[in-house]
This record gives sequence, structure tokens and C-alpha cells, in this order.
Amino acid sequence: MNTQSQKNLNHHSNQLNPNNPAYQKAQDNRSNQLNPNNPKYQGKK
Repeated sequence: MNTQSQKNLNHHSNQLNPNNPAYQKAQDNRSNQLNPNNPKYQGKK
């Protein structure tokens, strides 16, 4: 029954660990959305 709380803990630790690839990807996505000149974000408006 603690699957959900474990998931929340994992998510929290991901946010605190900048080397975590999943969190890095989230950061990349956020910065891509803020930068319309970023080639990775082109055509995804």
C-alpha cells in the first residue's frame, strides 16, 4: 500500500538530484519552452 508514497519520495529525490536523467530532461523541456529560438523546441508550439 505504500507504492504511492514511495513514488512521491522517488519524485522528490529526483528533483533534488540534478544528475538524475529524468529530472534533467524535465529541466531541458522547461528551458526549451522558455526559449523559442531553441532548435529542439522548434515546431512544438
